Amino acid sequence: MKILHTSDWHLGQKFLTNDRKAEHEMALDWLHQTIEKEQVDTLIVAGDIFDIGNPPSYARTLYYRFLTKLQGSCCRHIVIIGGNHDSPSMLNAPKELLHILNVHVVGAATDDINDEIVELKDANGNLEAVIAAVPFLRDRDIRQSVSGESGLERIAKVQEGIVRHFQKAGEAVGQPKVPTIATGHLYAKGALASEKQDNIYIGNIENIEGDHFPKVFDYVALGHIHRAQLVGEQEHVRYCGSIIPLSFSEIQDSKIVLILDFDGKKLVNIQEVKIPRFRELVTFKGDLESIKGKLKRFDGKKKGVLMPWVDISIEMEENIPNLDGEIRDFAKDFWMDILKIRTRRPHTALESMAEEVSLDDLSPEEVFLKKCDSGGEMAEEEKAELLVTFRELGEWMTVREEA
Repeated sequence: MKILHTSDWHLGQKFLTNDRKAEHEMALDWLHQTIEKEQVDTLIVAGDIFDIGNPPSYARTLYYRFLTKLQGSCCRHIVIIGGNHDSPSMLNAPKELLHILNVHVVGAATDDINDEIVELKDANGNLEAVIAAVPFLRDRDIRQSVSGESGLERIAKVQEGIVRHFQKAGEAVGQPKVPTIATGHLYAKGALASEKQDNIYIGNIENIEGDHFPKVFDYVALGHIHRAQLVGEQEHVRYCGSIIPLSFSEIQDSKIVLILDFDGKKLVNIQEVKIPRFRELVTFKGDLESIKGKLKRFDGKKKGVLMPWVDISIEMEENIPNLDGEIRDFAKDFWMDILKIRTRRPHTALESMAEEVSLDDLSPEEVFLKKCDSGGEMAEEEKAELLVTFRELGEWMTVREEA
């Protein structure tokens, strides 16, 4: 049996003010072709199918069109779990209809762990594989809020809850004589992100260690971290990474999908298949003259199918009038789209380069944490407790909107 592991599509993502429709469409077409070429039997998507809970209509169209194209292909089974960016109710809404088409969707944790266990069978009803389709586990799924508990106590309970959930999933699958796989959408200890990806539960505390996954699982297919990697030097516990670069910080990452080749129950090979770069994301740094030289030498037409997007960071001693206009006018005939121009100034007191940060570049949590620090340095435990409350409020508002 061949199984393809992918995750973190983030369909519907807005890159500053630009959508990613063209890139995502090309990436999904490539994925479909790869499934056919490699004769993949089962597709696993480990969360964050969409970038926001209420994605634009074109993103939903891409999703359903892709699933439709796989019908009647070599790919007989599809397993999809919800990530922290996904709306559970939106993913789960068509699950009964999709189930008829051998598309198994688990948008959120279930009251009965057995509802997360997916048995894949062939046309004759013979068991081929068992998937513990564990989605992103929200705080309310894995712990009870207790009045008066500290931030560190909450963190410990979240970690315990995640480990306990996977233990229950391992017990539920039993000891089948076929490939047995778990999914997850979380931050595992030792995983490295392309940039600082906030832990989706709290602070920078890892959620689970690689050896905490029950031994019954022959492979653990993870999502959330956008850089492909194995966890804790364990070959069978892996992130496949995002399907396209989702920020300028990911431009050095090789984007891949993972194809698992099972001989009976034995995992005999894990193949990394590189995804083409359909649009280059490029960052140029330096003073104004060096930036102009780099822009002039850069040949965007050799960098993928779509026009490259460029991020410019300029080092300067003093303000230059109409700097933005000067750069854009200089590059107006080059095959590139300059999305962002930032300035960096020497700060002698810190002996470092202070960079202007736009509010558009910050997530709501980053703004919240900066606000926490604005009144002076705050103890990490106190900050952690406030962040837990902030996230609980966000979850409550999401549930209310979906109700």
